[in-house]
Amino acid sequence: MSSQKVFRTIKPEIRVLGIDDGKFTPHTKGRVIVVGVVFRGGYSVDGVMHTTIAIDGLDATEQFASMINGSPHRKQLRLIMLNGVTFAGFNMVDIKKLNAATKLPVLVLTHKKPDLDTIHEALKNLPDSEERWRIILAAGEIHEVVNRGTKIYLELAGISLSEAQKIIKLTSIRSCLPEPLRVAHLIASGISP
Repeated sequence: MSSQKVFRTIKPEIRVLGIDDGKFTPHTKGRVIVVGVVFRGGYSVDGVMHTTIAIDGLDATEQFASMINGSPHRKQLRLIMLNGVTFAGFNMVDIKKLNAATKLPVLVLTHKKPDLDTIHEALKNLPDSEERWRIILAAGEIHEVVNRGTKIYLELAGISLSEAQKIIKLTSIRSCLPEPLRVAHLIASGISP
């Protein structure tokens, strides 16, 4: 079981890793590029990392952990930010397992509140649907917060809601989406075929 990270202070130049996936064609086979961007606070990029995951697979948690733990930036990182828990279609990230494997807090952000009933129905069309549903439920409570005047939704592993909100505020410079996620999205989208 993972423990919750308690920050004594949250430094303005905290190293945060934002992760997002590239473009892909739904209902196809293959792999999708995933990009991680290391940000120092909300102002400067310290590094970029990448991996690939299977479309509608179940390898995202392991691939993300391997990418992070194998990175030369690992020792500086203090937090992982994900743009949702589903990548490359329905390749789910088990945020509690990712937290345990990297020993880093995990913060999931989305613009829209996940519709769990719709997700559950969609998962029934995929292999290992019960395992995928377990991962969705394991992410825990969905918190609604306001950042820069916009509602966003959070799920947390290894960090308190108040600490998560402080880090989101610190790293959100241009929009309600923190810079590590915004830039990861731009890079992943830009290098996708």
